[in-house]
Amino acid sequence: MLEDTKPLNFIEHIIEEDLKNGLPKDKLRFRFPPEPNGYLHIGHTKAIGISFGLGEKYNAPVNLRFDDTNPAKEEQEFVDAIKRDIAWLGYKWKNELYSSNYFQQLYDWAIQLIKNGKAYVDSQSSEAMATQKGTPTQVGTNSPFRDRTVEENLDLFRRMKRGEFNEGTHVLRAKIDMEDPNMLMRDPLMYRVLKKHHHRTGNDWCIYPMYDWTHGESDYIEQVSHSLCSLEFKPHRKLYNWFRDEVYKNNQTDLPLVPKQREFARLNLSYTIMSKRKLLKLVEENIVSDWDDPRMPTISGLRRRGYTPNSIRNFIEKVGVTKRENVIDVSLLEFCIREDLNKTANRLMAVLNPVKLIITNYPENKEEWLEAENNPEDTSAGFRKVPFSREIYIEREDFKEAAGNKFFRLTLGKEVRLKNAYIIKGESVVKDTKGKITEIHCSYTTDTSQKVKGTLHWVSIKHAIKIEVREYDRLFLDEAPDSHQDKDFMEFVNPNSLKVINAFVEPSLTEAKVGEQFQFQRLGYFNVDEDSTKDKIVFNKTVGLRDSWAKQKLIQNTKNNQQQPQRKPIDIIKQLGKKYTNLPEEKQQKVKAEILELAKNVHYDELQPLFGTAAKKVGTRIAVMLTLGVLLVNGQERNSDIDAFIEKAFNDKNELLVAEAKTI
Repeated sequence: MLEDTKPLNFIEHIIEEDLKNGLPKDKLRFRFPPEPNGYLHIGHTKAIGISFGLGEKYNAPVNLRFDDTNPAKEEQEFVDAIKRDIAWLGYKWKNELYSSNYFQQLYDWAIQLIKNGKAYVDSQSSEAMATQKGTPTQVGTNSPFRDRTVEENLDLFRRMKRGEFNEGTHVLRAKIDMEDPNMLMRDPLMYRVLKKHHHRTGNDWCIYPMYDWTHGESDYIEQVSHSLCSLEFKPHRKLYNWFRDEVYKNNQTDLPLVPKQREFARLNLSYTIMSKRKLLKLVEENIVSDWDDPRMPTISGLRRRGYTPNSIRNFIEKVGVTKRENVIDVSLLEFCIREDLNKTANRLMAVLNPVKLIITNYPENKEEWLEAENNPEDTSAGFRKVPFSREIYIEREDFKEAAGNKFFRLTLGKEVRLKNAYIIKGESVVKDTKGKITEIHCSYTTDTSQKVKGTLHWVSIKHAIKIEVREYDRLFLDEAPDSHQDKDFMEFVNPNSLKVINAFVEPSLTEAKVGEQFQFQRLGYFNVDEDSTKDKIVFNKTVGLRDSWAKQKLIQNTKNNQQQPQRKPIDIIKQLGKKYTNLPEEKQQKVKAEILELAKNVHYDELQPLFGTAAKKVGTRIAVMLTLGVLLVNGQERNSDIDAFIEKAFNDKNELLVAEAKTI
């Protein structure tokens, strides 16, 4: 096995530079600071992966610190859900901490800032303060209460703490500079009166610290070496440093390490909402059943739908750490779960849209138990017995009375193979009064050595188990549902995002347990939902074997470009590969997602000639490796040519190519 040669990301470069400049390695400390006002979603997994990943890389502690400074929106339910989700992803925190642990210390430091003339109590309305704040191009103006004496400020602030004032009457502000170009520096709020019950401190406090004051000082108390946050907090860094330095002036001997804030691009995913406020609206308006609805982008929802920790961690790894905002196509996330489940999920047969098929020359009372492989990707998975009888169910879509040469499933007069069983030939059909086919009559042969192009899955009617299947589509029909200034994101909710059907599966699923994952052959990946009972098994569809949305987009693009000659996907992949290694990291990720999507429409015969691409054309070889990975996930069998191509990549000097080869 080759050593991990993955290049350092920009945060790792910062840490390595700090270590070179004298920061002791045992002083490295990171944290993940969620607000317990909702469930974590897929966007949070990047921040989780970065902080906990650095902890693993440098063997450094990572604190889980809840930013619980707004009791109006926070609940213990959210704390428990966050802990459960992080643990499920496979990460371990060193300490479980809360900003509320530091309320007294933060209050004491605020008193010190007042005494130092660096903070004052403002008694204006929020509207008046907003007006005086100015604009990005116009400086602000001072509050009429800015020059209150230290004694008056101390008296008012202490009375705020004692609960003598109503909400909205007074706030504590830092005294910085109302003409600073950075509006966050224009005397920001530090405390407000909020007479709400706190889920941890009860009614001990009726003033609560603001985020910018709490966040940096909590880092300081915990001696966090690198405070990592998403890019929208970059303008906050100046204020982070100001608060930190003002407190540090009075505490140099007690807390020697001064933390530094650094920002990375957040994870944006197509067809997805990342706002907890908007996700809450979906729950409150019953668009979804709850935070863990399998259509939700929450970690709990993804887990219930059948996503695995490994698939999400691999997704975050592929997305990478960048400084520039971009939108990741959701198909990359779906690719990662297909890739993972292809290796781990046992195969079985299920029929979702059944039609009866009778094998007329098979004995009526006969039944056989045929051997079926559980997982061709896992030799240790073994085999199972599948019952076969005269009457079976097949998918209605797998039969046409008459069809052209490109239809490789069952038609009258044509032979196909039944998976793990025999070859059958269509003979006749029975229809109801409306012309709908109710039965297909076939004959069979025991000679299974014949070569036929089509293979169908099936279930013996006599032995079939009836199940409920919940098929999920994307929750939104628009790629960026909350990006339209003139429309509400709710307008783009997909009314057909959930379809509930009754289906049939082979009897090996009788003892299936909640959370177990399977590949329904030729249909997709499914897992057992928590709503299952001993009398009814409920399955969620995790993802199809192929990206149906990619096909829809291809059809739409074809309609939009009917007058233009259509290029083959393999030709576009080659073109994208040519400049791949010269692109910045964030652009590489976008191109990579495009290649993975195009690869779904590439045949192995088109790809194989590119295995001999010249060594100097490393970008093309990376594109070929990415495409090959998709083909293997979608059922392409490995052969000597594939093995040789991968082995050659392992010995290449290009780190990107080696990294992609390792994923196959």
